[in-house]
Amino acid sequence: MKRVVALILAGGQGDRLSVLSEERAKPAVIFGGRYRIIDFALSNCVNSGITRVGVLTQYRPRSLNDHIGIGRPWDLDRQGGGVTLLQPYLGRDSSDWYRGTADAVTQNIYFLEETKVEHILVLAGDHVYKMDYDDLIAYHQANEADVTVPLYEVPMQEAHRYGVLSTAEDGRIVEFEEKPDHPKSNLISMGIYCFSRQALIDALVDDSKDVDSSHDFGRDVIPRMVQQAGARVFGWKFDGYWRDVGTIESYYDGNMDLLEDLPKLNMYDPETRVRTGVTGYPPAKVGWRAYLQRSLLDLGCIVNGHVEHSVLSPGVFVEEGAVVRDSIIFNDCRIEAGAIVERAIIDKEVSVGKNAYVGYGDDFAPNGERPDIVNSGVTIIGKRAEIQPYVRIGRNCVIGPNVTVDNRNADAYLPSGSTIREKQKEYPYRV
Repeated sequence: MKRVVALILAGGQGDRLSVLSEERAKPAVIFGGRYRIIDFALSNCVNSGITRVGVLTQYRPRSLNDHIGIGRPWDLDRQGGGVTLLQPYLGRDSSDWYRGTADAVTQNIYFLEETKVEHILVLAGDHVYKMDYDDLIAYHQANEADVTVPLYEVPMQEAHRYGVLSTAEDGRIVEFEEKPDHPKSNLISMGIYCFSRQALIDALVDDSKDVDSSHDFGRDVIPRMVQQAGARVFGWKFDGYWRDVGTIESYYDGNMDLLEDLPKLNMYDPETRVRTGVTGYPPAKVGWRAYLQRSLLDLGCIVNGHVEHSVLSPGVFVEEGAVVRDSIIFNDCRIEAGAIVERAIIDKEVSVGKNAYVGYGDDFAPNGERPDIVNSGVTIIGKRAEIQPYVRIGRNCVIGPNVTVDNRNADAYLPSGSTIREKQKEYPYRV
């Protein structure tokens, strides 16, 4: 077993994914039909021969815990290694809710002390990518680094969302600025860190003593190390596919990337297989009048209607005469005859009634409640919602979990940019 332990940070609330992360942690959100976002980090570890993994959870962890279980889909159900779920707990003076990514590791420092490892990988649980961590670790060792940060080039207009870095010719990081308003470059941190064991422990001790710290790796720990005399902080450039799917737009685009003729993220390579825990569904079935184009269908899907440029998770039923276009449909949804779903993300167990229309019209007004995250024309329907027959729902709308959007006459219309968090007592639609 390699002398490396991986810690996956999976406790964030992820409010920028709107209702998709309202009842689950962001790393537990479904991606690409059958996977959860955290499957990528877990599979990267196993494919790199790393079999000692700690998953740090906090926000609504039940779905994530159920998904990971004892780690069997990733071959992590083993003695002397395997996966360990690490949550905040009471019982010692320093215990509390995780205050930041660095504090989450600090509160579980015993996990590192119990394992005789040389290097610690700190990974984000909400990124979609494939990486051989052997290459990162080899670079880290060759430079005798205290910490090595994988780097990635993004479009300049997106750089402000990340930690922006500058490097010297030898690869040393000479400047690190977290989410600057005016980034100096488009070279960003991937939110992954390879630490030498003692360097990480020392950095966490320093951070815990700083009363002004937000206890975050990107905001506090790494910038502090860059400024320390003698600290060896290096950057390692990664040129494969990588996407932070922490916003509705990036999540939607990441799923659509899988529909390209030759996706940059190759999900069909047996050497770097992404593992997950989907079981219990029969094969997909396509009816004789169905129309399918450039789409992903998972196990248990029944398609009798029209599906175009869309991603369907297990158990989705598209009835004859229904249309699903440019959309992402989670497990066990039912799209009834005559319904149209266009440019939407629909969570688990949603029913869209006959002749209903989700994503209706040419009005692309941003969502009135969250214009910062729901503004690209994608309508989001929460888990177990019910869209009754003949209801029309515009663009950039958000329907909360378990909400029934009822129809009191045949002209019910929810305008673009609307939000319904719970069933309204009064009729909420323009007619």
